[in-house]
Amino acid sequence: MKKQDNNMTRRDFIKTTGAGLAGAAVLASPFGPLAKKALAATPPNLAVEKDATLNVLRWSVFVGADKDLWEANCRKWEQATGGKVINEYLAWEDVRPKAAMSAAVGAGPDIVLGWHDDPFLYPDKLVDVTDVAEYLGQKYGGWEDVCLKYGINPATKRWIDIPIGGPGQAIVYRKSWVNDAGYKEMPVDMDDFIKCCKKLKSKGHPVGFALGHSVGDGNNWAHGFLWAFGAKTVNKDGSPAINSKETRMALDAMKDLYDNAMIAGVASWQDPHNNKAYLANQISVTNNGISIYFAAKNKPEWADIAADTYHQHPPVGPVGHPTELHLFDPAFIFKHTDYPNAAKHFLMFMLEEQQAGPWINAMLGYVTPSLKAYRNLPVWTDNPKCTVYRDCIKNMLPNGYEGPIGPASAAVMAEYVVVDLFANYCARGISADRAIDNAEKAIVRAYK
Repeated sequence: MKKQDNNMTRRDFIKTTGAGLAGAAVLASPFGPLAKKALAATPPNLAVEKDATLNVLRWSVFVGADKDLWEANCRKWEQATGGKVINEYLAWEDVRPKAAMSAAVGAGPDIVLGWHDDPFLYPDKLVDVTDVAEYLGQKYGGWEDVCLKYGINPATKRWIDIPIGGPGQAIVYRKSWVNDAGYKEMPVDMDDFIKCCKKLKSKGHPVGFALGHSVGDGNNWAHGFLWAFGAKTVNKDGSPAINSKETRMALDAMKDLYDNAMIAGVASWQDPHNNKAYLANQISVTNNGISIYFAAKNKPEWADIAADTYHQHPPVGPVGHPTELHLFDPAFIFKHTDYPNAAKHFLMFMLEEQQAGPWINAMLGYVTPSLKAYRNLPVWTDNPKCTVYRDCIKNMLPNGYEGPIGPASAAVMAEYVVVDLFANYCARGISADRAIDNAEKAIVRAYK
């Protein structure tokens, strides 16, 4: 085995220094204004278990570079530690139920890259990762505010997951068609946004926003739209708040958009559907990660679509400020793992600059990072079409807004309560009163 300069083996080096090669490399790396901060950050002392094998469950990729760099970084971790990483990639909607089953039976993957507040469904089943979270936050300029909500269990004040970031969403649009509709760019003001969408459909270019049970596109679109009118599922104390005039305003605005601007079938769309419709020239505007642009940019037959594709912040409604929801990706470790130190070390390693920087850059910022320092990566300015995505995690509200994060907010999200609220009213002929009543009953059950 290769020796270090002090005649220690590579594995000995890792065991005695905690962060080992990952931490040492970053401490020597200039990262703009973070160089001094890096020298002050002390990695936790994690002795990686011998011959550790980590089974990692994560969501399947929409951007090829995500998987390529993720796997390459896993191989780097294996080389550094002598351990092994086995990644299982599942469809987005399948990650949550498989993780919940693992929590229930006490067996299965060691690490899960899940969604939103999934860890709060079973916080007592998870390894405390406070040491890793505090180290990374100290080194990389702190965590974005929403990460504190998603990462810290309010009952214990301890971190139960490491916020990896999230596939951020923006408004994806065909600029030439928007220009032809009389707009220089896609409007951000909600009234103008809806007017532009209606004008686009009148010219044969309908828009499409998922109102089906899609983990990302449906949930993000529906929650952000609801909040834009000042509506919310619950108050700060967790009491139901969905039955309000603001909710009715949001329903009417979505119905106007659905009836007069959207393509047929969106009430059954899952996450891949809007990607396919956009790339088939069937829709002019949608909400999505940068995956549509990434796919078009890398296929010659879609070069014209890539050149014409631009991105905009989601619409701002009467509340007058961003009310965005984006996919949030917490990484959590089950207590049933045989290798808790290796699992913590792995997550720390993957978010160090040498791994995280190339990963984020290669996928054009598809996963918006949770650590503030990574807002300085070149990807956000080298290609102006990526810049909007830089602000996703910074701008987002937690999905339980404005109530507490916990099992109740996780249940409301998992049951697509807000998505169904809109779909019931817009697509299924259910009255506003009944749609709101159905949603309220589901919310009350969750927050009991």
